[in-house]
Amino acid sequence: MRQVDLTDPSLYFNRELSWLSFNERVLDEAVDESVPLLERLKFLAIFGSNLDEFMMIRYAGLKEQQAAGITKRSFDGMSVEEQLAALRRRLHPMVLRQRHILRDHVLPELERHGVRIVPMAELSLGEREVVDRFFEHELFPVLTPLAVDASHPFPRLPNLSFSLLLQVVDERDGMERTAVVQVPSVLPRFVRLPGPGHHFVILEDVIRAKVSGLFPGHDVRSVHGFRVTRNADIEIAEDEADDLLQVIEDEVRRRRWGDAVRLEGIADMPAPWREHLRNTLHLEPGDVFEVPNHLSVSDFMELAQIDQPELRDPPFTSRLPTEYREAGGVYEAIRRQDVLLHHPFHDFDAVLQLLEAAVDDPDVLAIKQTLYRVGSRSPVVAALARAAGNGKLVTALVELKARFDEENNIVWARELERAGVHVIYGFARLKTHCKALLVVRRERDPGGGSVIRRYVHLGTGNYNPATAKLYTDFGLLSCDEALGADTSDLFNLLTGFSTQGTWRKLWVAPSTVRSELLAAIEREAEHARAGRPAGIFAKMNSLVDPAVIRALYAASRAGVRIQLVVRGICCLRPGVPGVSETIRVRSVVGRFLEHSRVAWFRDGGNDRMMVGSADWMQRNLDARVEAVFPVEDARLQRKLRQVLDVQWRDTVKGRELHADGVYRRVPRRRGQRKLDAQQRLLELSARRMVEGSR
Repeated sequence: MRQVDLTDPSLYFNRELSWLSFNERVLDEAVDESVPLLERLKFLAIFGSNLDEFMMIRYAGLKEQQAAGITKRSFDGMSVEEQLAALRRRLHPMVLRQRHILRDHVLPELERHGVRIVPMAELSLGEREVVDRFFEHELFPVLTPLAVDASHPFPRLPNLSFSLLLQVVDERDGMERTAVVQVPSVLPRFVRLPGPGHHFVILEDVIRAKVSGLFPGHDVRSVHGFRVTRNADIEIAEDEADDLLQVIEDEVRRRRWGDAVRLEGIADMPAPWREHLRNTLHLEPGDVFEVPNHLSVSDFMELAQIDQPELRDPPFTSRLPTEYREAGGVYEAIRRQDVLLHHPFHDFDAVLQLLEAAVDDPDVLAIKQTLYRVGSRSPVVAALARAAGNGKLVTALVELKARFDEENNIVWARELERAGVHVIYGFARLKTHCKALLVVRRERDPGGGSVIRRYVHLGTGNYNPATAKLYTDFGLLSCDEALGADTSDLFNLLTGFSTQGTWRKLWVAPSTVRSELLAAIEREAEHARAGRPAGIFAKMNSLVDPAVIRALYAASRAGVRIQLVVRGICCLRPGVPGVSETIRVRSVVGRFLEHSRVAWFRDGGNDRMMVGSADWMQRNLDARVEAVFPVEDARLQRKLRQVLDVQWRDTVKGRELHADGVYRRVPRRRGQRKLDAQQRLLELSARRMVEGSR
């Protein structure tokens, strides 16, 4: 076998450009005519919110590196300047494509179905009266005209602020003046009009039509919309922070005022105005995006939620696992056998039932849980607070550093503390990303004495009922002694000074996930070289870590067949002769966000299946607390294999990554039926609900 340098930059895709490819696949859903119209609008909004976060974090980070003069190249061989230039070449056409899809396809088709954004000039008399009242009573009081002149410098507008830049003329002296009016984010972007159908005016159109009322004695000559994006990454010197909660709260406030990284402007803005804004914000020409219509498309998620069922995905009913129906209660179900959950096909109530049962159970001694993103009005938080009120020993690890959920988590942390829950904020320099729930219960043993039993839930998704309906995730309910002992040790690690380095069944980052994963990949290579059954089938959100990719390349060179379902970023280049010929990579972007992580190793015929919270990225392996757990029951392994197989065979939403970096639709053989994996799993779940089978 010829020698190959597996660190050669040409063997890797750039992380940032790979992310853009993922967001482009999201955008593809907005032009797919088989997708219901309001869902297509939703994908346009998701594309926009994804891109906002990318610009605030990843793009901003590159600009910071550029400003600091950092010369280190990425592992794919690109300098910071080369990455920024490549991103700009891709970003500008993608943004224009998004706006064209919105203007030329989705909005006209919605109008044909009675959903319309009505121009101010086309309002009827009755509609105009409604808009006038809205402006006078709700909008006008919150608007603030900001003069821009020698005594009024250009205002420092907050992150993602959407504003109007105006030219006004003083009617007394004819002097031209400049002003800014910020479009308030505290009001709905779409103002509903009376009458049949779903008719709206958009907020900035109302302001534009009425803005002269803010400038009495002046003639408003021109109005142009623009939007500013700022660096929103939070940097915390945690080893110097006496009060982590207060520090993060302060940093979240500062996030709104970071350095500008992007300026978006409606294309009709005069070039001198745009150039003045660019210079004021200290941006490069490539940071300026001219768009033909509609700033802040992420706000269109508001419009995508209107009640018009025929324009949405058909509803589905999640089910409880069959094991629950066959047992006398949640404890009995878990004692009988491990229970595998697959959301959203399984209802999140399957997790809540364990927690709720523990809250009021006099035999439960302690409840411990990690909370990363729990959402608003969380039943999980309410249950933990109630359990503390019932005298249970309740510990919650609330990860304050969950990006863009910091404010929400601060609120929950304080509420839990007030209820008597022992709240831990996690490690300095590490995010706690693992998903774990531990219930410690005293039970009678057959001899008439008592025994302490630990019930655990470990998963790939957050304890959030809302996202459990939108994301695909796996979870395991078990009272396996070794798994329970490991989960206890995990919480001791999180809450105390434990330096746990060995584990019975769990892989835990940052201590063992990397080493265990690399060892598992190497074992497959050894099996292949020895002629034993070998293979890797893994599903994850992102594959970035160079050491893991090199191990996969080495396994491929040893003859291991490797199938990877990677939803988002993939830096591995498949199909390279002599390097990755046996590796294939596919991505599925559809109705649900594919969020589960699972790895199946053939291991010489002794199949090992590991599920957990960790993607194969440096941040997950080295800078987060993650938990990866085995699924050992052969019955549950078959279920996992079925899901992986259906995902791999998806010919509707599936795309295959090729060696040239292009994702292409998975081809169908002659006579082969179309297969939408998520739809197929919904159908199987509905059938099992009716049949009452597993």
